[in-house]
Amino acid sequence: MEFSSVTQTAFLCACVLSLAFTATCVYQAVKSKLHIAFIIAAIVQTGWLAILASAGKVGTLSVNTLLVAEAAHYISWIFALTFATLRYTQSSLPRVYTIFIWGVSIATFSASAFALTSDFDPAIIAGVVIWQGILLSVVGLLSVEQLYRNVSDYRLVKLICLNLAIIFIFDAYLFAQHLVLGHPDADLWQARAAVSIATSVFMAIGVMTLNQPRMQSAKLTFSRPVVFYSTSLTLAGALLTILAIGGYYVRLYGGDWGTVIYTVLMVCGLGSLLFVFASKHARENLNVLINKHLFTHKYDYRSEWLRLIDQLSQPTSIGETHARAIIVLADLFKCSGGALWLKRGKVMVPTRQVNIHIADVSETFEPNTSPFCATLEQEEWVFCLRSNDKGITLHNEHLPYWIDLIDDIWLVLPLLNENILIGFVVLTSPKSESVLNWEDLDLIKTVGRQVASYIVRHEQSELLTEARQFDAFNKLSAFVMHDLKNLIAQQSLVVSNAEKHKDNPAFVEDVINTINNSVTRMNNLLRKLQHSEPEQAKTLSIKDALVDAIKRCQKYKPAPTLMSIDPNWRIKADPDSLNMVFTHIIQNAQDATSSDGYVDISASQEDQLVRICIEDNGEGMDEDFIQNRLFKPFETTKTGKGMGIGVFQAREYIQSLGGNIVVESTLGEGTTFIITLPIL
Repeated sequence: MEFSSVTQTAFLCACVLSLAFTATCVYQAVKSKLHIAFIIAAIVQTGWLAILASAGKVGTLSVNTLLVAEAAHYISWIFALTFATLRYTQSSLPRVYTIFIWGVSIATFSASAFALTSDFDPAIIAGVVIWQGILLSVVGLLSVEQLYRNVSDYRLVKLICLNLAIIFIFDAYLFAQHLVLGHPDADLWQARAAVSIATSVFMAIGVMTLNQPRMQSAKLTFSRPVVFYSTSLTLAGALLTILAIGGYYVRLYGGDWGTVIYTVLMVCGLGSLLFVFASKHARENLNVLINKHLFTHKYDYRSEWLRLIDQLSQPTSIGETHARAIIVLADLFKCSGGALWLKRGKVMVPTRQVNIHIADVSETFEPNTSPFCATLEQEEWVFCLRSNDKGITLHNEHLPYWIDLIDDIWLVLPLLNENILIGFVVLTSPKSESVLNWEDLDLIKTVGRQVASYIVRHEQSELLTEARQFDAFNKLSAFVMHDLKNLIAQQSLVVSNAEKHKDNPAFVEDVINTINNSVTRMNNLLRKLQHSEPEQAKTLSIKDALVDAIKRCQKYKPAPTLMSIDPNWRIKADPDSLNMVFTHIIQNAQDATSSDGYVDISASQEDQLVRICIEDNGEGMDEDFIQNRLFKPFETTKTGKGMGIGVFQAREYIQSLGGNIVVESTLGEGTTFIITLPIL
């Protein structure tokens, strides 16, 4: 087969543009998540077009070579569509269908390869080329239909499917026409090159503009402007007229003008691709145009929502919370920056700015009761300063005077949490012009509420942190008061007996020891409060610690009794803190028991644990008090006598040593505190 110079030029232009399409596929492969089978098919298509373009250079094109080239071209796209269907769709292909597609493709290519090495009649091979083209075009259309119908969230794949459908439909018509006429139609082959030019340009632009990392809704439709505007019909008619005139002069004057026209088409196509590739602004405008006129909704709400949740759920420091809120809203419309105002008392004050210039921040506060804030809260109004729609600018007279101090302002949107205005955000103009419609406004309001909830949650978290700090301070104060109360009780006992026993040398010596003990404990308390020294952990004898605690409690009735205990049991702990635990529990037992009762202390070993039991036959406690109140701070049964933090403090310290405190008690019969400690 031999082509005219015009057809040859057309296929050469198509080859160059297909090569550009292949290059964009390779460059954007990672970003667009395009299956590698598409890249391989694009490479094969470029080679196929190069073979067709070289027909006039190397003499006539062998029908054997044409047969193999056509087979490789079709089968590469069929395989690419099949692999894409398996990867991008939820449902799997029917097994019979898959076997049929692969079987036909492999058998056809094998037969073509065999024909290339055999000496068959060229007329027979030419017939095979026709039937092969029809068969594989139909198989290709089946593959396109399967992928297009099942893929739901990848617009780029949808766009490639549409272009491949155009190629396969035209090829089916081309070979069917050849079959009917009995000879190839040169005009149709030249038109085939034009189809390849157009589809290569469209697919290359699609790869560059629809290469978002996230998936997008791909339900194809047509907007009312495209369907109903008479301008579209006028442009279509003008385009058809130009094509008709161009075709007439090409047929009239021969190949020279055709070569010029296809060369111009190639230059324009390459220029368009380079412009789109180099200009981010052009890609954004094309993306807006495609999304606006070819898809049901301007936004894919699932993707937008997932992206919003992902951005707001990222870990952030306290200082970055407000900046994150601005960036999320700015990204929605590709704005470069914005500013955030939040409610503080009775005014809205600016709290954070990102890539925005405000002439005088000190003047940009707004009372909560102003008409501006009332409109934001009551009507959830979105103010747009650059709109020609009177409905959108209806309340612009309520904008505060200081709005003019902000450069390049575009939108003011409310932040509502439970229908209460907590603030508002100002956004700068987007990088590509966009006219607001109902869909934009709905999305702005929804995202604004989500961002408001995000801000409130983080501010409440900060308040909770502060409350916990104050709670820790109050708890520390309570512990100090508890220790001071015990020390004061000791000193009060000394004072109350001083008048009666002041001449008794033994009493005086006991007073000195008591005061010395109090001073030591006070110094230890001050040392811990000042954090000047860490808690001193030492290896202690459990028996010595219990004996020391019992000595401190001997003045109260009933006197505690220590059963036999192994002196070799040792533990690593702070002596004062451990003594405080034992002393407090023994004193509680004494307070709950009558003077003729008993407080017995025993111990036993289980593996590497020691169980210390402090048992009394006092008033006891009910199960509800033990489960729900005993170990909570500021809960006590000593009305007017205790603060209710001793047992809580004791368990906290024992657990810090790796032990635990368990209580067994029966109301009216007595209580047993079981202290479990790990021994060395």
